[in-house]
Amino acid sequence: MPHFVVEYARRMEETLSLAKVMEVTYAAGARSGVMTSSDIKVRAIPYDHFLMADGTGSFLHVTVSLLAGRSAEQKEHLGICVRDDLAAAFPEVGSISVDIRDMDPVSYKKRLAPVAGAVAQ
Repeated sequence: MPHFVVEYARRMEETLSLAKVMEVTYAAGARSGVMTSSDIKVRAIPYDHFLMADGTGSFLHVTVSLLAGRSAEQKEHLGICVRDDLAAAFPEVGSISVDIRDMDPVSYKKRLAPVAGAVAQ
């Protein structure tokens, strides 16, 4: 936790490195100071079918899900960090957006499988 989900137009894979998109997203989250970098998880979902009024077909949209408790200022800072770092790294992308969402700590549940060779604590 937190989860960064990058949605993008699959056709952009021909002109930009998805690995770099994910690295920039991760680094921006870590740089923001709003979370511990070792907790960040980044995933990417390509879209083959979408409609954009401007016709560019070039977009990155990042949804960040965090456990509730950060201030509005912290969330705004995080959104600006992610948006600005992606814009600087990928100036050719037509639309870059970020949405920060609070997750309810009571209803969010997670299970981690034991790592082979790890010592139980």
